Amino acid sequence: MIHKLQEAFVKDNAVEWEQVEELIKRKIMSYDDKSMLVKVHFQKGGVGQIHSHYHCQTSYVESGSFEITIGNEVKLLKASDVFYVAPNVFHGAVCLEEGILLDFFSPLREDFLS
Repeated sequence: MIHKLQEAFVKDNAVEWEQVEELIKRKIMSYDDKSMLVKVHFQKGGVGQIHSHYHCQTSYVESGSFEITIGNEVKLLKASDVFYVAPNVFHGAVCLEEGILLDFFSPLREDFLS
């Protein structure tokens, strides 16, 4: 199924934040049926619970600092660091200093659109 394609150019201020949890909000910046880019803002103490999904995920730490768990490994990541999560691998994040993650998924996260 082909999903609505976003515009070729997306202005950050044209996309509204969606509150996901008390300390976490996100913006779906762009997507098609094969990929999706999501901007996620964490306040200090925000927790992306340990979970898994069938998508590949690459995340860029735009700002802040995060304790990232992938499988049995835990690392402290800061601005400009990147992490990769293979399909079906358990992973999560704890925000140690307010910041933003840019999450790229392939294929798109259809569950984010409902």
